[in-house]
Amino acid sequence: MLTIYNNQHALHHGKVEMFRGELVPCFEVPARADYVLQELKRRGLGAIEAPGAFDDAAITRVHAPRYVEFLRGAWAEWVALDPANAQRDALPSYWPIRGFRSDVLPASFAARMGLFSYDAGTPLTAGTWAAARSGAACAFTAARRLLQGERATFALTRPPGHHAGADFFGGYCFLNNAAIAAQTLRDAGVQRVAVLDIDYHHGNGTQAIFYERADVQFTSIHGDPHTEYPYYLGYADERGAGAGLGFNHNLPLARGSDFSAWRAALRAALQGVAAFRPGALVVSLGLDTFAGDPIAGFTLQSADYLQVGADLARAGLPTVFVFEGGYAVAEVGVNAVNVLEGFAQAAR
Repeated sequence: MLTIYNNQHALHHGKVEMFRGELVPCFEVPARADYVLQELKRRGLGAIEAPGAFDDAAITRVHAPRYVEFLRGAWAEWVALDPANAQRDALPSYWPIRGFRSDVLPASFAARMGLFSYDAGTPLTAGTWAAARSGAACAFTAARRLLQGERATFALTRPPGHHAGADFFGGYCFLNNAAIAAQTLRDAGVQRVAVLDIDYHHGNGTQAIFYERADVQFTSIHGDPHTEYPYYLGYADERGAGAGLGFNHNLPLARGSDFSAWRAALRAALQGVAAFRPGALVVSLGLDTFAGDPIAGFTLQSADYLQVGADLARAGLPTVFVFEGGYAVAEVGVNAVNVLEGFAQAAR
C-alpha cells in the first residue's frame, strides 16, 4: 500500500466553526492526519511519499476557474479588509439561495464567500489554499501511481474533499480530492471509474460533479439526510440526470445502524460497482462511521474496518483511497489503517 502524504496539511488549522448555533472549536484538526501517519509507520504498511509534480489544470478539470481563483486569493483579500483579520478565520455570512442570482461575481468579499460556500462550519484560514492544493496534488499523484502499476494507493491529506462541489466549499472541504483522482484516471484513458463514498456524511460535492456523467459512477453509503448532514442531498431517489441517469446510487441508513446493516449496504454498493465494470475504483475513506465519532451516528467498531478493507479488495480493482472524515481523533489512525491493512491482506 503506497501512501502519498500531504506534509502541508497542518497549514489549514481552523480555530472555530459554527455548530448547532454556537461557535465551537473545530472538529476537523491536523491531529487527524497525524494519528493516521503514526499508525502507518508503526505497522510498516508500505512506502510513504510526497506528492509529485502538479499543475492546477488538474484542479480546474473538476472545479470552476472562478471558484479556484477565489480560493487562491481569499486569505489575502480577507486580511486586506482589516489587518486584524489576520488573527481570525473567515466564515461566510450570506448565501444566494432560491431566487437570487449566482452568475454575477460580486465585488464584495463577504458576498463572494457566500456565493462559493453553503455552510458556516468551514473556516477559511491563512493556510487553507496551500494545504488544499497540496492535498489535490496527493490525489493526483495517487491516481498517477495507480496508472503506473500500483495495486492500491492512499492519499493521506486534509482538509477533506467530498463535500466540495465544482464551485462551492462546505463540510470542511475546499477541493474535491476524490473527484480529482477520478478525473485524473479518466484523463489518462481509464474508460469508466467508480467512486465509492463510505464516509458517514453523504459526498454531496462528488455527486454534484459527476451527476450528469455516465463515465464516472458515484455510490455513497451514509446517514439518512432526513436527519443527517448535509441534509439537502443523499436521498435514494437521486439517480443521476441526462447522460448520467442510472449512474448515481445513494444508500442512506438510519442513525444507529450497526455493522451488519452497514456491511449489507456495502455488499449492495459493490454489486453495483461490479455491474458498472470500471477500470478503477476511488474510495472516499471516511472513518466517522465509528461508534465513538462525536458528529456521526453509526456504531462500527475498530475491528470492523479490517473487514471493510477486505470486502473492498475483493472487488478486484486498482484502488485509490482518499482520506475524508473521522473525528474521533484518537481512534482515527487505527480505524483508517485497519481498512488499508484489511485491503492489503485480502489483495495478496
